[in-house]
Order: sequence, then structure tokens, then C-alpha cells
Amino acid sequence: MSDTILATVAIGAAVIAVLALVLALTAARRLARVRRDFTVLHGTGETDIARIAAAQQRRLDEVTAELRRLEARLADAQDDIGRSLRHVAVVRYDAFGDMGGRLSFSAAIVDDHGDGLVVSSIHARGESRTYAKGIVSGASAITLTPEEQQALRSASRDDSRRAPVHSSPSHSSPTHSAGNLTKEQP
Repeated sequence: MSDTILATVAIGAAVIAVLALVLALTAARRLARVRRDFTVLHGTGETDIARIAAAQQRRLDEVTAELRRLEARLADAQDDIGRSLRHVAVVRYDAFGDMGGRLSFSAAIVDDHGDGLVVSSIHARGESRTYAKGIVSGASAITLTPEEQQALRSASRDDSRRAPVHSSPSHSSPTHSAGNLTKEQP
């Protein structure tokens, strides 16, 4: 063979070798990038996509189970809040016409279901008496006085929508509360 043909074949082989080297370097770079992405995705550097997908599915299942546990705890907490005695209203009044200062009072303390109690204190010159009456679903087995009924109605209302209640008897004055804080109404 002639030297020209050999030189041409050698140059062609060199060009093919350079192209193969460029392709090999490009493939190595891509492989390194894919491995880096898998390392970010999984954290261990494994490059088996099936293992990574299975690990991600396990993580997703764990997160889903934890979310369900938290939802159940939230429902329990909301139920506990609904059963707490947090709706309070106080009606102050003069129990007797000859006494002033509105020292007598009726206080209703109920939960979201209307269960709780009404406490009344009747103040007279020589003595003071206190009564407690149980409330179930907004009603009492024992007859409630008008002031106790007024306190119960005020406490049973939604705190955010509570409007001032004006007592029908001229000798009583309501006091409301939002939660455990009591506020005197004018």
C-alpha cells in the first residue's frame, strides 16, 4: 500500500479516536450528573432507580401515616375544646328592693354543647346564699330564675356574635364574658 493511503487511514483512525474520546468524556459527564441527581434524590449515592423509587414510596407512606395521626390528634383536641367550660356569662342584680349595689349574681358556665352549671349568689343584709344548678343541653332539671335564664342564654351564644344583653327586670344588669374574661356591660 502506498504511504498516502496509510496516512489517510491513520488520520481517519485518529479522528475516529478523538471523536470516541469526546463521546466517552460526554458520557462520563452525563453519568456523573445523573449520579449526583440520584445522590440528591436519595442521599446514599445509589444509582438503582428501583431502590430509590421504593425508598421514596416508603417515605411518602410514613409522611401519610404521620399526617393521619396528626389529623386524629387534631380531632381529639377539637373535641376536648368543645367539652371545655369556656362560655361564661354573669348577671348582677339586686335580689331585694331595699338592697343596692347589685351584690347578687347568677353566673352560667357552659361548654359548646350547652352542658355546665349555673351558680347564683343571693346577697341579703344578714346573710348570703349560694346555689348551683346543673345544665345539660342548655336546660336544667331544677327551675331557673329569670336572672339564671338570662345568664344561660348569654353564655350559650356564640362569643364572636354576642351582642349586649339588656336585662328585662330594671334591677338586674348582665355581664358577659368571652372565654374566661368577664366584662361588665353598661
